[in-house]
Amino acid sequence: QVQLVESGGGLVQPGGSLKLSCTATGRIVSTYRMGWYRQVPENQRELVAIITSGGIIDYADSVKDRFTITKANTKNSVDLQMTNLKPEDTAVYYCYIEGLGYTEQNLRENFNSWGQGTQVAVSS
Repeated sequence: QVQLVESGGGLVQPGGSLKLSCTATGRIVSTYRMGWYRQVPENQRELVAIITSGGIIDYADSVKDRFTITKANTKNSVDLQMTNLKPEDTAVYYCYIEGLGYTEQNLRENFNSWGQGTQVAVSS
């Protein structure tokens, strides 16, 4: 079973910066994509940024030129550097991974997994 551990959320003033980090642990053979989504109450979860194993990156239009997703030095880890934060960036941020892993029966199987979420609040 793959688990995601997130860190780095918190409260920041408008214009400030935060860095989110996420590490996946478990019986992972390879990672296809890894990234971040966010959700505010009564809204659907939306993509923030995601990076493929080949380095292809996709950002939400609302965060382009402000957020940067990178693969961290630790295997199966990603960082999201958020700058010039705005009140509308306030949300719970969820780490997400798609990959190939081992089942309990030692069979290879595609999987996807979500983190527990970390709160980002942008307010003066």
